Amino acid sequence: MEPLKARRADEADIALLLEGTYPFVRGGVGSWTDQLIKAFPDYRFAVIFLGGHPDQYKGLQFELPDNVVHLETVYVHGPQEKPPVTSVKGDAALMAFMKELHASFKDLGPKLFGDRPIDKMFPLLLEQHQNLHRQFLYSETSWEYQREQYQQNCPDTSFVEYFWTLRSMHQPIWILARLAAQLIPVRVYHSVSTGYAGFLGALLQHRTQRPFILTEHGIYTKERKIDLFKAQWQAHKDFATDQESASSSYLRDLWVRFFEVLGKLTYDVANPILSLYEVNRQLQMRDGAAAERTRVIPNGIDIRRLAPLRAKRPTSPPPILCLLGRVVPIKDISTFIRAMRTVVNRLPEAEGWIVGTLDEDQEYAEECRNLVETLGLTGKVKFMGHRKIDDILPKVGLLVLSSISEGLPLVILEGFAAGVPAVSTDVGACRQLIYGAGEEEDDVGSAGEVVGLANPTALAEAVLSLLTDPAKWQAAQAVAIRRVETLYSQERMMASYRTVYEEALASWPVSALSSAKS
Repeated sequence: MEPLKARRADEADIALLLEGTYPFVRGGVGSWTDQLIKAFPDYRFAVIFLGGHPDQYKGLQFELPDNVVHLETVYVHGPQEKPPVTSVKGDAALMAFMKELHASFKDLGPKLFGDRPIDKMFPLLLEQHQNLHRQFLYSETSWEYQREQYQQNCPDTSFVEYFWTLRSMHQPIWILARLAAQLIPVRVYHSVSTGYAGFLGALLQHRTQRPFILTEHGIYTKERKIDLFKAQWQAHKDFATDQESASSSYLRDLWVRFFEVLGKLTYDVANPILSLYEVNRQLQMRDGAAAERTRVIPNGIDIRRLAPLRAKRPTSPPPILCLLGRVVPIKDISTFIRAMRTVVNRLPEAEGWIVGTLDEDQEYAEECRNLVETLGLTGKVKFMGHRKIDDILPKVGLLVLSSISEGLPLVILEGFAAGVPAVSTDVGACRQLIYGAGEEEDDVGSAGEVVGLANPTALAEAVLSLLTDPAKWQAAQAVAIRRVETLYSQERMMASYRTVYEEALASWPVSALSSAKS
Protein backbone atom coordinates (compact mmCIF):
# COMPACT_ATOMS: atom_id res chain seq x y z
CA MET A 1 0.00 0.00 0.00
CA GLU A 2 0.93 3.64 -0.42
CA PRO A 3 3.23 4.86 2.38
CA LEU A 4 1.85 7.60 4.59
CA LYS A 5 2.78 10.94 3.08
CA ALA A 6 1.77 14.35 4.25
CA ARG A 7 -1.05 15.90 2.29
CA ARG A 8 -1.78 19.48 3.20
CA ALA A 9 -4.02 22.05 1.56
CA ASP A 10 -5.16 25.56 2.39
CA GLU A 11 -8.81 24.70 1.75
CA ALA A 12 -11.10 21.94 0.45
CA ASP A 13 -14.66 21.45 -0.70
CA ILE A 14 -15.71 18.60 1.60
CA ALA A 15 -14.20 17.38 4.87
CA LEU A 16 -14.89 13.69 5.52
CA LEU A 17 -14.84 13.05 9.28
CA LEU A 18 -13.98 9.39 9.74
CA GLU A 19 -13.64 7.42 12.95
CA GLY A 20 -11.67 4.17 12.90
CA THR A 21 -12.04 3.50 9.20
CA TYR A 22 -10.69 4.89 5.89
CA PRO A 23 -7.83 5.15 5.00
CA PHE A 24 -6.23 3.06 7.77
CA VAL A 25 -8.80 0.28 8.28
CA ARG A 26 -10.31 -1.99 5.66
CA GLY A 27 -13.93 -3.03 5.83
CA GLY A 28 -17.31 -2.03 4.46
CA VAL A 29 -17.25 1.60 5.58
CA GLY A 30 -13.68 2.06 4.36
CA SER A 31 -14.56 0.64 0.94
CA TRP A 32 -17.69 2.80 0.80
CA THR A 33 -15.64 5.93 1.58
CA ASP A 34 -13.08 5.06 -1.08
CA GLN A 35 -15.92 4.54 -3.55
CA LEU A 36 -17.51 7.88 -2.63
CA ILE A 37 -14.31 9.91 -3.04
CA LYS A 38 -13.49 8.34 -6.41
CA ALA A 39 -17.02 8.98 -7.67
CA PHE A 40 -16.54 12.76 -7.33
CA PRO A 41 -13.16 13.67 -8.85
CA ASP A 42 -14.41 17.25 -9.28
CA TYR A 43 -14.56 17.77 -5.49
CA ARG A 44 -11.52 18.35 -3.27
CA PHE A 45 -11.73 16.22 -0.15
CA ALA A 46 -10.06 16.73 3.21
CA VAL A 47 -9.91 13.43 5.11
CA ILE A 48 -9.88 13.72 8.90
CA PHE A 49 -9.12 10.34 10.45
CA LEU A 50 -9.89 9.85 14.14
CA GLY A 51 -8.29 6.79 15.68
CA GLY A 52 -7.79 5.34 19.13
CA HIS A 53 -4.08 4.71 19.74
CA PRO A 54 -1.53 4.88 16.87
CA ASP A 55 -0.28 1.36 17.65
CA GLN A 56 -3.65 0.00 16.48
CA TYR A 57 -3.01 0.93 12.83
CA LYS A 58 -0.53 -0.40 10.30
CA GLY A 59 -0.35 2.36 7.71
CA LEU A 60 -2.55 3.26 4.77
CA GLN A 61 -4.83 0.48 3.58
CA PHE A 62 -6.14 2.43 0.59
CA GLU A 63 -4.35 4.35 -2.13
CA LEU A 64 -5.41 7.96 -1.76
CA PRO A 65 -6.92 9.44 -4.94
CA ASP A 66 -5.56 12.76 -6.20
CA ASN A 67 -8.71 14.58 -5.08
CA VAL A 68 -7.85 13.84 -1.44
CA VAL A 69 -5.95 17.10 -1.06
CA HIS A 70 -5.66 17.13 2.74
CA LEU A 71 -5.15 14.34 5.30
CA GLU A 72 -5.06 14.75 9.07
CA THR A 73 -4.71 11.90 11.55
CA VAL A 74 -5.72 12.41 15.16
CA TYR A 75 -5.48 9.75 17.88
CA VAL A 76 -7.91 10.46 20.71
CA HIS A 77 -6.35 7.93 23.10
CA GLY A 78 -2.74 8.23 22.01
CA PRO A 79 0.09 10.15 23.67
CA GLN A 80 -0.88 13.79 24.00
CA GLU A 81 0.91 16.93 25.02
CA LYS A 82 -0.69 18.01 28.29
CA PRO A 83 -0.72 21.45 29.87
CA PRO A 84 2.27 21.83 32.21
CA VAL A 85 1.61 20.70 35.75
CA THR A 86 0.88 23.92 37.59
CA SER A 87 -1.47 24.99 40.31
CA VAL A 88 -4.67 26.28 38.72
CA LYS A 89 -7.06 28.46 40.62
CA GLY A 90 -10.46 26.85 40.46
CA ASP A 91 -13.27 28.72 38.75
CA ALA A 92 -16.33 28.24 40.94
CA ALA A 93 -18.72 29.70 38.36
CA LEU A 94 -17.34 27.40 35.67
CA MET A 95 -17.68 24.38 37.93
CA ALA A 96 -21.28 25.33 38.76
CA PHE A 97 -21.98 25.50 35.03
CA MET A 98 -20.36 22.07 34.48
CA LYS A 99 -22.56 20.55 37.20
CA GLU A 100 -25.63 22.01 35.51
CA LEU A 101 -24.42 20.77 32.12
CA HIS A 102 -23.85 17.21 33.39
CA ALA A 103 -27.27 17.23 35.00
CA SER A 104 -28.83 18.22 31.67
CA PHE A 105 -27.22 15.19 30.02
CA LYS A 106 -29.28 12.93 32.26
CA ASP A 107 -32.40 14.22 30.51
CA LEU A 108 -31.62 14.20 26.80
CA GLY A 109 -35.18 15.18 25.94
CA PRO A 110 -36.45 15.87 22.43
CA LYS A 111 -33.83 18.57 21.86
CA LEU A 112 -30.61 19.41 23.65
CA PHE A 113 -30.41 23.00 22.47
CA GLY A 114 -32.62 25.99 23.18
CA ASP A 115 -32.00 27.95 26.37
CA ARG A 116 -30.21 25.07 28.07
CA PRO A 117 -26.66 24.75 29.44
CA ILE A 118 -25.64 22.89 26.27
CA ASP A 119 -25.99 26.16 24.32
CA LYS A 120 -22.94 27.52 26.15
CA MET A 121 -20.85 24.36 25.82
CA PHE A 122 -19.70 24.72 22.21
CA PRO A 123 -18.50 28.34 22.57
CA LEU A 124 -16.64 27.41 25.75
CA LEU A 125 -14.98 24.40 24.13
CA LEU A 126 -13.97 26.26 21.00
CA GLU A 127 -12.73 29.42 22.71
CA GLN A 128 -11.43 28.14 26.03
CA HIS A 129 -10.49 24.50 25.48
CA GLN A 130 -6.95 25.01 26.80
CA ASN A 131 -8.18 26.71 29.96
CA LEU A 132 -10.89 24.07 30.44
CA HIS A 133 -8.33 21.31 30.01
CA ARG A 134 -6.07 22.85 32.67
CA GLN A 135 -9.04 23.32 34.99
CA PHE A 136 -10.07 19.69 34.52
CA LEU A 137 -6.58 18.32 35.14
CA TYR A 138 -5.22 20.51 37.90
CA SER A 139 -7.81 22.65 39.69
CA GLU A 140 -8.95 21.90 43.23
CA THR A 141 -12.59 22.56 42.29
CA SER A 142 -12.40 19.89 39.57
CA TRP A 143 -10.81 17.43 42.02
CA GLU A 144 -13.52 18.05 44.61
CA TYR A 145 -16.27 17.62 42.01
CA GLN A 146 -14.83 14.29 40.89
CA ARG A 147 -14.57 13.11 44.51
CA GLU A 148 -18.15 14.19 45.14
CA GLN A 149 -19.46 12.28 42.11
CA TYR A 150 -17.44 9.21 43.08
CA GLN A 151 -18.81 9.12 46.62
CA GLN A 152 -22.33 9.68 45.34
CA ASN A 153 -22.37 7.12 42.52
CA CYS A 154 -19.83 4.32 42.91
CA PRO A 155 -17.98 4.37 46.26
CA ASP A 156 -17.52 0.59 46.25
CA THR A 157 -15.27 0.58 43.19
CA SER A 158 -11.64 1.61 42.96
CA PHE A 159 -11.29 5.38 42.90
CA VAL A 160 -8.29 4.94 40.61
CA GLU A 161 -10.49 3.13 38.07
CA TYR A 162 -13.16 5.80 38.34
CA PHE A 163 -10.57 8.58 38.01
CA TRP A 164 -9.01 7.13 34.86
CA THR A 165 -12.41 6.42 33.35
CA LEU A 166 -13.16 10.13 33.60
CA ARG A 167 -9.76 11.00 32.12
CA SER A 168 -10.30 8.61 29.19
CA MET A 169 -13.78 9.98 28.60
CA HIS A 170 -12.74 13.64 28.60
CA GLN A 171 -9.41 13.49 26.77
CA PRO A 172 -10.97 13.19 23.29
CA ILE A 173 -13.15 16.24 23.98
CA TRP A 174 -10.16 18.57 24.40
CA ILE A 175 -8.46 17.05 21.36
CA LEU A 176 -11.53 17.48 19.15
CA ALA A 177 -12.12 21.03 20.37
CA ARG A 178 -8.54 21.95 19.49
CA LEU A 179 -8.88 20.31 16.08
CA ALA A 180 -12.18 22.08 15.36
CA ALA A 181 -10.66 25.44 16.28
CA GLN A 182 -7.84 25.12 13.75
CA LEU A 183 -9.08 22.92 10.87
CA ILE A 184 -8.53 24.31 7.37
CA PRO A 185 -11.52 26.06 5.74
CA VAL A 186 -13.92 23.73 3.93
CA ARG A 187 -17.35 24.30 2.43
CA VAL A 188 -19.13 21.20 3.78
CA TYR A 189 -18.55 18.73 6.62
CA HIS A 190 -19.59 15.10 6.19
CA SER A 191 -19.32 12.59 9.04
CA VAL A 192 -19.80 8.88 8.46
CA SER A 193 -20.90 8.21 12.05
CA THR A 194 -22.00 9.94 15.20
CA GLY A 195 -19.56 9.35 18.10
CA TYR A 196 -16.32 11.31 18.08
CA ALA A 197 -16.52 12.10 14.36
CA GLY A 198 -20.09 13.33 14.68
CA PHE A 199 -19.20 15.46 17.70
CA LEU A 200 -16.33 17.00 15.70
CA GLY A 201 -18.82 17.80 12.94
CA ALA A 202 -21.14 19.46 15.45
CA LEU A 203 -18.27 21.58 16.79
CA LEU A 204 -17.23 22.60 13.28
CA GLN A 205 -20.76 23.46 12.26
CA HIS A 206 -21.13 25.62 15.35
CA ARG A 207 -17.84 27.40 14.64
CA THR A 208 -18.43 28.09 10.94
CA GLN A 209 -22.22 27.68 10.39
CA ARG A 210 -21.41 25.63 7.28
CA PRO A 211 -23.46 22.59 6.22
CA PHE A 212 -22.92 19.35 8.13
CA ILE A 213 -24.05 16.04 6.58
CA LEU A 214 -24.30 12.81 8.58
CA THR A 215 -24.35 9.30 7.11
CA GLU A 216 -24.78 6.33 9.45
CA HIS A 217 -24.08 2.85 8.12
CA GLY A 218 -24.98 1.23 11.43
CA ILE A 219 -26.32 3.02 14.49
CA TYR A 220 -23.10 4.05 16.24
CA THR A 221 -24.60 4.37 19.73
CA LYS A 222 -26.14 0.89 19.48
CA GLU A 223 -22.83 -0.61 18.35
CA ARG A 224 -20.92 1.03 21.22
CA LYS A 225 -23.47 -0.42 23.65
CA ILE A 226 -22.79 -3.87 22.19
CA ASP A 227 -19.04 -3.33 22.57
CA LEU A 228 -19.42 -2.14 26.16
CA PHE A 229 -21.64 -5.02 27.21
CA LYS A 230 -19.25 -7.55 25.63
CA ALA A 231 -16.06 -5.92 26.93
CA GLN A 232 -14.25 -6.12 30.24
CA TRP A 233 -17.20 -5.72 32.62
CA GLN A 234 -17.05 -9.49 33.20
CA ALA A 235 -13.88 -8.82 35.19
CA HIS A 236 -15.91 -6.72 37.64
CA LYS A 237 -18.45 -9.37 38.61
CA ASP A 238 -19.03 -10.40 42.20
CA PHE A 239 -17.80 -13.97 41.89
CA ALA A 240 -19.87 -15.07 44.90
CA THR A 241 -23.11 -14.22 43.08
CA ASP A 242 -21.90 -14.11 39.43
CA GLN A 243 -23.61 -10.72 39.20
CA GLU A 244 -22.19 -7.49 37.86
CA SER A 245 -21.22 -5.14 40.67
CA ALA A 246 -23.19 -1.91 41.02
CA SER A 247 -20.04 0.16 40.56
CA SER A 248 -18.98 -1.55 37.34
CA SER A 249 -22.53 -1.15 36.06
CA TYR A 250 -22.31 2.57 36.85
CA LEU A 251 -19.04 2.98 34.93
CA ARG A 252 -20.38 1.07 31.96
CA ASP A 253 -23.59 3.08 31.99
CA LEU A 254 -21.51 6.26 32.20
CA TRP A 255 -19.85 5.33 28.92
CA VAL A 256 -23.20 4.44 27.37
CA ARG A 257 -24.66 7.82 28.34
CA PHE A 258 -21.52 9.56 27.05
CA PHE A 259 -22.01 8.06 23.58
CA GLU A 260 -25.75 8.75 23.71
CA VAL A 261 -24.99 12.43 24.35
CA LEU A 262 -22.51 12.54 21.45
CA GLY A 263 -25.14 10.98 19.20
CA LYS A 264 -27.86 13.40 20.27
CA LEU A 265 -25.56 16.41 19.79
CA THR A 266 -24.80 15.19 16.28
CA TYR A 267 -28.46 14.61 15.38
CA ASP A 268 -29.43 18.06 16.66
CA VAL A 269 -26.98 19.76 14.28
CA ALA A 270 -26.66 17.56 11.17
CA ASN A 271 -28.81 18.13 8.08
CA PRO A 272 -29.48 15.90 6.25
CA ILE A 273 -29.22 12.79 8.44
CA LEU A 274 -28.78 9.83 6.11
CA SER A 275 -29.22 6.11 6.73
CA LEU A 276 -28.90 3.10 4.47
CA TYR A 277 -32.36 1.62 5.00
CA GLU A 278 -35.70 2.45 6.59
CA VAL A 279 -35.28 0.48 9.83
CA ASN A 280 -32.20 2.51 10.71
CA ARG A 281 -33.98 5.75 9.84
CA GLN A 282 -36.64 4.81 12.37
CA LEU A 283 -33.95 4.10 14.97
CA GLN A 284 -32.37 7.49 14.32
CA MET A 285 -35.71 9.20 14.92
CA ARG A 286 -36.24 7.17 18.09
CA ASP A 287 -32.85 8.42 19.31
CA GLY A 288 -33.71 12.05 18.65
CA ALA A 289 -33.20 12.80 14.94
CA ALA A 290 -35.82 15.14 13.50
CA ALA A 291 -37.92 13.20 10.97
CA GLU A 292 -37.87 16.00 8.39
CA ARG A 293 -34.06 15.91 8.25
CA THR A 294 -33.77 12.13 7.81
CA ARG A 295 -33.40 10.42 4.46
CA VAL A 296 -32.53 6.95 3.14
CA ILE A 297 -29.80 6.41 0.53
CA PRO A 298 -29.01 2.70 0.09
CA ASN A 299 -25.51 1.52 -0.66
CA GLY A 300 -24.63 0.81 -4.25
CA ILE A 301 -21.81 -1.02 -6.00
CA ASP A 302 -20.03 -1.04 -9.34
CA ILE A 303 -22.06 -3.79 -10.99
CA ARG A 304 -20.34 -3.41 -14.37
CA ARG A 305 -16.98 -4.29 -12.80
CA LEU A 306 -18.30 -7.36 -10.97
CA ALA A 307 -20.81 -8.76 -13.48
CA PRO A 308 -18.11 -10.44 -15.66
CA LEU A 309 -17.23 -12.65 -12.67
CA ARG A 310 -20.49 -14.54 -13.23
CA ALA A 311 -19.07 -16.15 -16.35
CA LYS A 312 -16.23 -17.63 -14.27
CA ARG A 313 -18.62 -19.41 -11.92
CA PRO A 314 -19.74 -23.06 -12.19
CA THR A 315 -23.42 -23.79 -12.82
CA SER A 316 -23.74 -25.80 -9.60
CA PRO A 317 -22.77 -24.44 -6.17
CA PRO A 318 -19.11 -24.89 -5.17
CA PRO A 319 -18.99 -26.32 -1.61
CA ILE A 320 -17.06 -23.28 -0.37
CA LEU A 321 -18.52 -20.86 2.15
CA CYS A 322 -16.93 -17.45 2.38
CA LEU A 323 -17.15 -14.98 5.23
CA LEU A 324 -15.90 -11.66 3.92
CA GLY A 325 -15.12 -9.48 6.91
CA ARG A 326 -12.67 -8.37 9.56
CA VAL A 327 -11.85 -10.93 12.23
CA VAL A 328 -13.36 -8.97 15.11
CA PRO A 329 -16.00 -9.89 17.73
CA ILE A 330 -18.85 -7.90 16.14
CA LYS A 331 -18.59 -10.19 13.07
CA ASP A 332 -19.04 -13.22 15.40
CA ILE A 333 -16.53 -15.34 13.50
CA SER A 334 -16.78 -18.04 16.17
CA THR A 335 -20.41 -18.77 15.22
CA PHE A 336 -19.34 -19.24 11.60
CA ILE A 337 -16.59 -21.65 12.71
CA ARG A 338 -19.00 -23.66 14.88
CA ALA A 339 -21.48 -23.83 12.01
CA MET A 340 -18.71 -25.24 9.80
CA ARG A 341 -18.39 -28.24 12.12
CA THR A 342 -21.99 -29.22 11.32
CA VAL A 343 -21.59 -28.43 7.62
CA VAL A 344 -18.45 -30.56 7.27
CA ASN A 345 -20.07 -33.44 9.16
CA ARG A 346 -22.78 -33.63 6.48
CA LEU A 347 -20.83 -32.32 3.50
CA PRO A 348 -17.22 -33.47 3.98
CA GLU A 349 -15.92 -31.69 0.88
CA ALA A 350 -17.05 -28.28 2.19
CA GLU A 351 -14.60 -25.55 3.18
CA GLY A 352 -15.03 -22.28 5.04
CA TRP A 353 -12.93 -19.30 3.96
CA ILE A 354 -12.54 -16.32 6.26
CA VAL A 355 -11.38 -13.45 4.07
CA GLY A 356 -10.46 -10.32 5.98
CA THR A 357 -7.79 -8.65 8.03
CA LEU A 358 -6.55 -10.55 11.10
CA ASP A 359 -4.62 -7.79 12.84
CA GLU A 360 -7.39 -5.49 14.11
CA ASP A 361 -8.06 -7.64 17.19
CA GLN A 362 -5.22 -10.12 17.44
CA GLU A 363 -6.46 -11.68 20.69
CA TYR A 364 -9.83 -12.50 19.12
CA ALA A 365 -8.13 -13.79 15.96
CA GLU A 366 -6.08 -16.17 18.10
CA GLU A 367 -9.24 -17.36 19.88
CA CYS A 368 -10.77 -18.13 16.48
CA ARG A 369 -7.68 -20.04 15.34
CA ASN A 370 -7.75 -22.07 18.54
CA LEU A 371 -11.45 -22.82 18.03
CA VAL A 372 -10.74 -24.16 14.54
CA GLU A 373 -8.13 -26.50 15.99
CA THR A 374 -10.32 -27.55 18.93
CA LEU A 375 -13.21 -28.46 16.61
CA GLY A 376 -10.95 -30.48 14.32
CA LEU A 377 -11.45 -28.12 11.37
CA THR A 378 -7.81 -27.51 10.48
CA GLY A 379 -7.62 -27.48 6.69
CA LYS A 380 -11.39 -27.04 6.44
CA VAL A 381 -11.65 -23.51 7.84
CA LYS A 382 -8.99 -21.26 6.33
CA PHE A 383 -7.95 -17.77 7.36
CA MET A 384 -7.15 -16.12 4.04
CA GLY A 385 -6.31 -12.59 5.18
CA HIS A 386 -7.14 -9.69 2.91
CA ARG A 387 -7.76 -10.76 -0.70
CA LYS A 388 -9.21 -9.13 -3.80
CA ILE A 389 -12.85 -10.08 -4.06
CA ASP A 390 -12.45 -10.53 -7.83
CA ASP A 391 -10.20 -13.53 -7.09
CA ILE A 392 -12.46 -14.95 -4.36
CA LEU A 393 -16.06 -14.60 -5.53
CA PRO A 394 -15.91 -16.88 -8.62
CA LYS A 395 -14.73 -19.75 -6.38
CA VAL A 396 -17.33 -19.71 -3.62
CA GLY A 397 -20.85 -21.11 -3.38
CA LEU A 398 -22.25 -18.84 -0.69
CA LEU A 399 -21.38 -15.70 1.18
CA VAL A 400 -22.00 -16.05 4.91
CA LEU A 401 -22.41 -13.24 7.46
CA SER A 402 -22.61 -14.29 11.10
CA SER A 403 -22.42 -10.71 12.44
CA ILE A 404 -24.23 -9.41 15.51
CA SER A 405 -24.46 -5.94 13.96
CA GLU A 406 -24.36 -4.62 10.40
CA GLY A 407 -25.69 -1.74 8.35
CA LEU A 408 -26.28 -2.51 4.70
CA PRO A 409 -23.29 -4.74 3.94
CA LEU A 410 -21.44 -4.04 0.72
CA VAL A 411 -20.09 -7.59 0.71
CA ILE A 412 -23.58 -9.02 0.18
CA LEU A 413 -24.20 -6.65 -2.71
CA GLU A 414 -20.81 -7.47 -4.23
CA GLY A 415 -21.57 -11.16 -3.93
CA PHE A 416 -24.96 -10.67 -5.57
CA ALA A 417 -23.38 -8.81 -8.48
CA ALA A 418 -21.01 -11.74 -9.01
CA GLY A 419 -23.86 -14.26 -8.76
CA VAL A 420 -23.26 -15.47 -5.19
CA PRO A 421 -26.31 -15.95 -2.93
CA ALA A 422 -25.98 -15.22 0.80
CA VAL A 423 -26.82 -16.63 4.22
CA SER A 424 -26.87 -13.99 6.94
CA THR A 425 -27.89 -13.32 10.50
CA ASP A 426 -30.93 -11.09 10.89
CA VAL A 427 -29.05 -7.82 11.35
CA GLY A 428 -29.17 -4.43 9.67
CA ALA A 429 -30.63 -4.51 6.18
CA CYS A 430 -29.70 -8.16 5.54
CA ARG A 431 -33.31 -9.39 5.64
CA GLN A 432 -34.27 -6.69 3.14
CA LEU A 433 -31.35 -7.59 0.86
CA ILE A 434 -32.03 -11.33 0.91
CA TYR A 435 -35.85 -11.45 1.00
CA GLY A 436 -36.65 -8.11 -0.61
CA ALA A 437 -38.21 -4.89 0.60
CA GLY A 438 -41.80 -5.98 -0.13
CA GLU A 439 -42.21 -3.25 -2.71
CA GLU A 440 -43.45 -3.82 -6.24
CA GLU A 441 -40.04 -3.33 -7.84
CA ASP A 442 -38.44 -5.75 -5.36
CA ASP A 443 -40.98 -8.56 -5.09
CA VAL A 444 -38.83 -11.21 -6.76
CA GLY A 445 -38.16 -13.89 -4.13
CA SER A 446 -35.27 -15.00 -1.96
CA ALA A 447 -31.56 -14.53 -2.64
CA GLY A 448 -30.55 -16.85 0.19
CA GLU A 449 -31.50 -17.36 3.83
CA VAL A 450 -31.66 -15.31 7.04
CA VAL A 451 -31.17 -16.85 10.50
CA GLY A 452 -31.08 -15.67 14.11
CA LEU A 453 -28.00 -14.39 15.89
CA ALA A 454 -25.36 -16.63 17.51
CA ASN A 455 -27.04 -19.85 16.32
CA PRO A 456 -24.46 -22.10 14.62
CA THR A 457 -26.99 -24.88 14.04
CA ALA A 458 -29.47 -22.65 12.23
CA LEU A 459 -26.65 -21.10 10.20
CA ALA A 460 -25.39 -24.55 9.16
CA GLU A 461 -28.87 -25.79 8.22
CA ALA A 462 -29.50 -22.71 6.06
CA VAL A 463 -26.17 -23.19 4.30
CA LEU A 464 -26.80 -26.89 3.65
CA SER A 465 -30.32 -26.23 2.32
CA LEU A 466 -28.77 -24.17 -0.49
CA LEU A 467 -25.55 -26.08 -1.15
CA THR A 468 -27.30 -29.45 -1.42
CA ASP A 469 -30.15 -28.24 -3.66
CA PRO A 470 -28.74 -26.90 -6.98
CA ALA A 471 -32.18 -25.75 -8.20
CA LYS A 472 -32.78 -23.72 -5.05
CA TRP A 473 -29.25 -22.30 -5.23
CA GLN A 474 -29.68 -21.30 -8.89
CA ALA A 475 -33.01 -19.61 -8.14
CA ALA A 476 -31.38 -17.65 -5.30
CA GLN A 477 -28.56 -16.65 -7.63
CA ALA A 478 -31.02 -15.27 -10.21
CA VAL A 479 -32.88 -13.28 -7.54
CA ALA A 480 -29.61 -11.89 -6.18
CA ILE A 481 -28.53 -10.64 -9.60
CA ARG A 482 -31.89 -9.06 -10.40
CA ARG A 483 -32.19 -7.36 -7.00
CA VAL A 484 -28.75 -5.77 -7.03
CA GLU A 485 -29.13 -4.58 -10.62
CA THR A 486 -32.56 -3.06 -9.92
CA LEU A 487 -31.94 -1.31 -6.60
CA TYR A 488 -28.29 -1.20 -5.59
CA SER A 489 -26.18 0.18 -8.39
CA GLN A 490 -23.37 2.62 -7.76
CA GLU A 491 -24.90 5.00 -10.30
CA ARG A 492 -28.15 5.18 -8.32
CA MET A 493 -26.35 5.78 -5.01
CA MET A 494 -23.95 8.38 -6.36
CA ALA A 495 -26.73 10.30 -8.11
CA SER A 496 -28.36 10.67 -4.70
CA TYR A 497 -25.12 11.82 -3.08
CA ARG A 498 -24.46 14.22 -5.96
CA THR A 499 -27.77 15.89 -5.10
CA VAL A 500 -26.92 16.02 -1.38
CA TYR A 501 -23.49 17.53 -2.05
CA GLU A 502 -24.76 20.04 -4.62
CA GLU A 503 -27.45 21.29 -2.23
CA ALA A 504 -24.92 21.69 0.59
CA LEU A 505 -22.16 23.25 -1.53
CA ALA A 506 -24.58 25.74 -3.09
CA SER A 507 -25.08 27.33 0.33
CA TRP A 508 -21.35 27.99 0.69
CA PRO A 509 -19.77 28.78 -2.71
CA VAL A 510 -16.03 28.82 -3.34
CA SER A 511 -16.04 32.63 -3.35
CA ALA A 512 -17.43 32.69 0.19
CA LEU A 513 -14.75 30.24 1.32
CA SER A 514 -12.00 32.44 -0.11
CA SER A 515 -13.50 35.49 1.60
CA ALA A 516 -13.61 33.65 4.91
CA LYS A 517 -9.92 32.71 4.58
CA SER A 518 -8.85 36.27 3.94
